[in-house]
Amino acid sequence: MRYFCLATDYDATLAHEGKVAPRTIAALQALRKSGRRLVLVTGRELPDLLSVFPELDLFARVVAENGALLYRPETKEEKQLAPGPSPKLAEALRQRGVQPLSCGRVIVSTIDAHRQTVLEVIETLGLELQIIFNKGSLMILPSGVNKAMGLRTAIEELGLSLHNTIGVGDAENDHAFLSICECSAAVANALPALREAADIVTAAGNGEGVVQLADSLLLNDLAEAAPRLERHAIPLARLDSGEEFRIPAYGRNVLVAGESESGKSTTAAALIERLVERGYQLCVFDPEGDYHGLGRLLAAGSEDAEPSAETLMSTLRKPDQSAAANLVGVPLERRPAVFRTLLAPLLELRARTGRPHWIIVDEAHHVLPRDGLPIPFAWPKNLTNLFLASTSPDRIDPAILGSIDLALVLGQDADAKLRAFGAAAGWILPEDAAPPVNRGEALIWSKNEKPWRARIIPGRAERLRHARKYAAGEIGPGMEFCFRGPEGKLNLRATNLITFVQLAAGVDPETWSYHLRRGEYSRWFRDAIRSEELALEAERIEKDRKLSPAESLARIRRAIESRFTLPG
Repeated sequence: MRYFCLATDYDATLAHEGKVAPRTIAALQALRKSGRRLVLVTGRELPDLLSVFPELDLFARVVAENGALLYRPETKEEKQLAPGPSPKLAEALRQRGVQPLSCGRVIVSTIDAHRQTVLEVIETLGLELQIIFNKGSLMILPSGVNKAMGLRTAIEELGLSLHNTIGVGDAENDHAFLSICECSAAVANALPALREAADIVTAAGNGEGVVQLADSLLLNDLAEAAPRLERHAIPLARLDSGEEFRIPAYGRNVLVAGESESGKSTTAAALIERLVERGYQLCVFDPEGDYHGLGRLLAAGSEDAEPSAETLMSTLRKPDQSAAANLVGVPLERRPAVFRTLLAPLLELRARTGRPHWIIVDEAHHVLPRDGLPIPFAWPKNLTNLFLASTSPDRIDPAILGSIDLALVLGQDADAKLRAFGAAAGWILPEDAAPPVNRGEALIWSKNEKPWRARIIPGRAERLRHARKYAAGEIGPGMEFCFRGPEGKLNLRATNLITFVQLAAGVDPETWSYHLRRGEYSRWFRDAIRSEELALEAERIEKDRKLSPAESLARIRRAIESRFTLPG
């Protein structure tokens, strides 16, 4: 299940002319019975809301006063989220004839007709306040207080995530909280600007629109909205055309396979980094300590201690924290048993909350072996957001491989490894050979499609490591750049980009031009430095015959410095 929470506005969304219809209440009750939580997010003051809507206990939390007040219906507790208004504000507004005028715990409300007067009073009193509009109403609140702030507080208290929340509203003040939900909906009677910004618009208005949302959530977890959530997709590779290949943030199970040093861990690290940046919660099973400190992952276990379920779950109970189960200290023969021990509470947490959003298992054949003991509990039939990495995918439990719907294979033997995976998973690979892949590329195979080739987009940490290595480190033997000149009299060897730039500045123009015209700079940048972007820029410079040696040298140095950090 993707959506564990429905956050809804009250007036002109849930209610029509201030009242909620019995059919709408029944839809909310059905959502609660499905295990989902409900949050009401309204500009109304709490006493007013209680007087018109006695069924408020349907909601796990109520955000009132446009984000300034949190109410817990089960315990009747209230929590003020911002300082109350200055008494001088209400008095000054009354003196200026502002009517109607209502003062809550934090909010001060009137109608839009008094906009100019309100602005003048705020300026005269020197107060730091904001004005928020709501279909003819005007709300005065402390700066930064809005429905988004209140909803965040409610979601955190419930132990849920905004990535498992759908929001629905109708007016200007709903933009803020809808924008932070994984999926946003506008009822049919919503303002045009809100309908345009929302991911989906209901066919019906007011409470009937909410009923339609509820019915869709119960039927298929709002599956029809998935194609409209492209903004959440995670970049993973770049096609030959230059277009990014992305995987949806929800709904796929991915395998990445390749020998050691093929880029398998680099691919997993890039995915981890991007998911964490977007606020998704992860649990990574790390058999070699490769992901320690990556993406702010909190480690459970170490080289000397097995990870415990208690430590792992204490991290994951907080929606804004991701965890890595370090298996380095676990003997190989015990890893499947330890993994099963950790997996059971992990899946139970996900069944209740939708978190962790992704389960990432490196060297998956260690913990889910083909000939291992069966998992002593029911493996979820519709488990999604599973990412497996392995040097030997054909050694993974076939029952688990059967859930994979996207495979990425790296390395020189990519075609053979892809066929081995296909045979183990029951996929049929087309008879014609898959395209060859170079270092940093992958064969991508989606079920029932032909494999295609793409270049993996490295994560930020990998790009920084790459930049440091090739700028100042030593590249492998035989990969140095050698300035020899047209007659082969020189033997000046550059072992990194720093020495390349230093040597290039000292060679004579004839030697520089000799290597330039032969395309050797771009070839070295591509093969030794492994920077396709730098190589392409160098190729453009090499082909520009109008440039003098000094001009081409200056341009290539600028191209290097724009991508790598050089001293001086």
